[in-house]
Amino acid sequence: MCQIGDLHGKEATLESRFSVRKATRFIALAALALLLAALAGCAAGSERFVDEPAGFWIGLWHGLIVVITFVISLFTESVGVYELNNSGNWYDFGFMLGLLVSVGGMFRGHRKTKKVRLHEDEWDRIGAKVEAKVRRGIDSWLNEHEKTDEEWEEIGKKIEEKIKRELRDWA
Repeated sequence: MCQIGDLHGKEATLESRFSVRKATRFIALAALALLLAALAGCAAGSERFVDEPAGFWIGLWHGLIVVITFVISLFTESVGVYELNNSGNWYDFGFMLGLLVSVGGMFRGHRKTKKVRLHEDEWDRIGAKVEAKVRRGIDSWLNEHEKTDEEWEEIGKKIEEKIKRELRDWA
């Protein structure tokens, strides 16, 4: 087994690393629960807004924490998503602005971009263009060196055939 002093040393076992991860997760969940409890006091529907109606900044805050307050409101009746005792349009504007930032920001990262897929005939055209360009390059290279020996022509044909095969496999 593992001793506490061995956690960062070479003798740390796999089991000890898992226990550190479990402890870290427990601390993170406890911090999240504490944060949710703290936010519940600032949420819509609390007694804080009985005497003074909620304004723009409170509306903005309520819009930002709308997801959290919605989850809390499922389990308790003292927390609401929207403060009914508000100053009117300014609260609504702040709430909508906060809502757009919080909920709109959540979905921005999950959007998938559509990939444009080329059809088979488009790939064939691209392959033909590449083949023609490679063929011209090989021909110019052979003509440039003026080595018309049968060996060079055979090497050129082999290279050309290999490139054709690779391009067709690639396309």
